[in-house]
Amino acid sequence: MTKDEHYMRRALELAEWGKGHVSPNPLVGCVLVYQDKIIGEGYHQRYGEAHAEVNAIASVENQELLTESTVYVTLEPCAHFGKTPPCAHLLVEKKVKKVVIAAMDSNPLVGGKGVEILKNAGIEVHTGILEKAARWQNRRFFTQIEKNRPYIILKWAQTQDGFVARSDFSSKWISNSQSRQLVHKWRSEEAAILVGKNTALYDDPSLDVRDWVGKNPIRLVIDQDLSLRSSLKLFDQTNPTICYNVKKDELKKNLEFKKLSPQFSLSELVADLHERKIQSLIVEGGAFVLNQFLQAELWDEARVFTSQNKFTAGIKAPALSYAPSEQICIQNDNLAIYYHV
Repeated sequence: MTKDEHYMRRALELAEWGKGHVSPNPLVGCVLVYQDKIIGEGYHQRYGEAHAEVNAIASVENQELLTESTVYVTLEPCAHFGKTPPCAHLLVEKKVKKVVIAAMDSNPLVGGKGVEILKNAGIEVHTGILEKAARWQNRRFFTQIEKNRPYIILKWAQTQDGFVARSDFSSKWISNSQSRQLVHKWRSEEAAILVGKNTALYDDPSLDVRDWVGKNPIRLVIDQDLSLRSSLKLFDQTNPTICYNVKKDELKKNLEFKKLSPQFSLSELVADLHERKIQSLIVEGGAFVLNQFLQAELWDEARVFTSQNKFTAGIKAPALSYAPSEQICIQNDNLAIYYHV
């Protein structure tokens, strides 16, 4: 491992702390090094607040050292005025000696402009250090920018004999308590969570993070003909919720009914999420909705729990035709993770 890679790995570690808090902004970590010693660290902590470079510079006790320091940052410093001033200008103002960047920003508002500002100021710039790892860490951000849609994660739990629910649509509980707690952690890391009408009707889920500490995702439900009863937990107005349908637009406190075209398609729904700057989506069922995403090839990851339980009959789980990229044992459950390439 080179010296640059060593410090960039630390910057990537810092960036991870912003997960679940900075969307739709990217995760960014920053490390300041003077004479092979870290003198400052920072990361983007919350959307609308200071960026990683600002926090890292603020942490340096002796600001005079900055002119002889190297800045390691996981994403190209921003060059535009948004919620905060441009970080590229700040680095120029502080007259840092060198900037090492993991990944370039494909946002058209930045897209090389940050590097250009630095170079024009006479700052030495190196790019592409641990670029693959940085792009993977920010796969939600890059998907939103480059594919004009959220990063989509499909999740389901299935029995050992391949069912996601019994014939009466009941499914509690297929996976174990530890697996369910992990799902709540995942929810805290994504911007929105989606279920179909049958899952809402028969499971009456809250779709929150009550078994984890973190932010609740925006709740989404598909109910084209608005046949779901208003007493369901999804409609309790405790958390922001959007009901996609073909009948009406209506806005209440924490509850929006969004009308889509009569031809109702997932691509139309996903386009609406992109317009709302919802950077990531976790789809938790049911089987019909999951299969729709699979058939439309509108997905990036699938996370599948397989328990030791058997139903012998019921609603079949979606099928994936290739081997998982990762498999993890969680007590007596097997978690398989697939990546859609």
